[in-house]
Amino acid sequence: MSTEPRKDRGRERRGLPLSRVVAGDGTVVCERCERADTMWSRMRGLLGRDGLEPGGGMLINPSPSVHMFFMRFPIDVVFLDKSRTIVKIAHDLRPWRTAGARKAVAALELPAGIAARCGLREGDILTLEPLSEPPAS
Repeated sequence: MSTEPRKDRGRERRGLPLSRVVAGDGTVVCERCERADTMWSRMRGLLGRDGLEPGGGMLINPSPSVHMFFMRFPIDVVFLDKSRTIVKIAHDLRPWRTAGARKAVAALELPAGIAARCGLREGDILTLEPLSEPPAS
């Protein structure tokens, strides 16, 4: 039996592609961002996890809105348009709440407080840099 935390085992089981998310000023917003772009990965999202590790996050695309039903922890949600420009930020979105944004096509889910710490604002443009996973040991 593995001693890894449940949230990490689940992430490896899903095998979602990873990216680094960088703001226009070079600030790394998310070091290991999972990209949920299939129907099943979007439906699953962060459900079943106990939290996001520092540097972690999930980009759900397409997703103009999110719900926090059955979630266990608050998150920041950064809504992006098709050019990855921030159109809205929902700070500290708590379980059992919803959020959405007009013109949004994707939602970047981050640990609560990260959007403010990184100084993100509406109108900022984010860049995704694909990561290559190191071989499993």
